[in-house]
Amino acid sequence: MKKFGALLLVGVLAFSCLLGGCGAKTGGKSSGTIKVGVVNNPPSESGYREANVKDMEAVFSAENGYDLKTAYSLKNDEQLQAAQGFITEGVDYLLISAAETTGWDEVLKKAQEAGIKVYLFDRMIDVDENLYEAAVVSDMAKEGETAVNWLLSQNLAEYNVIHIQGAMGSDAQIGRTGALDEQFAAGTMNKVVQQTATWDEAEAKKIVESVINSGEDFNVIYAENDGMAKGAVAALDEAGITHGVDGQVIVMGFDCNKWALRELLAGAWNYDGQCSPFQAQIISDLIKGNTTASSKKIINEEKGFDAKTITQSDIDTYGLGE
Repeated sequence: MKKFGALLLVGVLAFSCLLGGCGAKTGGKSSGTIKVGVVNNPPSESGYREANVKDMEAVFSAENGYDLKTAYSLKNDEQLQAAQGFITEGVDYLLISAAETTGWDEVLKKAQEAGIKVYLFDRMIDVDENLYEAAVVSDMAKEGETAVNWLLSQNLAEYNVIHIQGAMGSDAQIGRTGALDEQFAAGTMNKVVQQTATWDEAEAKKIVESVINSGEDFNVIYAENDGMAKGAVAALDEAGITHGVDGQVIVMGFDCNKWALRELLAGAWNYDGQCSPFQAQIISDLIKGNTTASSKKIINEEKGFDAKTITQSDIDTYGLGE
């Protein structure tokens, strides 16, 4: 009778496994579809972000063995709520591009307690590095330093700068602001205005219009993304102020959208700083064990482009979008 009972138990277990209840486990999780929750900024933020979102969706697709869940917001509190929701749902991995650098400690601790591995992408956040597996990011401070060093190399008689910032508190804003703030503090450049447009083209246009209407002199626009540079240039055009190579105003942007690099090639802008949006494949390779991280921070190699030296080949190779 005991032997019959044992055989019956084996049969029940085998049947339940056929129904999918006994999948092989890896680290306590099913070895089947990998559940990934991505907390990101919305694609409408910029051309960079649109490319970043598309890259994430392409790599973490069902065809590649993933069950992708996404949440988009420019507000840190909404991103935190979304991350908590993914933890509650029981994702295997949580990927974060944070709107702000602070406020993430508790959520990441909860993820760790739940056995969910965290990867940061695009932007760093201020947490203990033990709370995440790796960060695949741009060196935003280096982007700012590269841009400011280029500006200094122009050897202007004076630097009167309109500084249009991105979303305050974001890693991109902090990094791209830092090197310019050092010049303001040293007195090598004059801060005409320093104001956030929160990555928005229309808001950037309003900032420049306000300076133009005030009659204050300026000869540099340092905009922390291409969209805001575009808005700034629209204000210059409406006021009949020349810009770009041999113009009255130097125009600087970041992200290297193809349309922005074409402005450089045409001589209408002067400089654009590269910011690579392609982190998804690196993270996927780490998740699947195809590669290992040599350090917690994996930096995308980037450069800056000058209107006087940029080529169509540069646009084809490094430009984002169409």
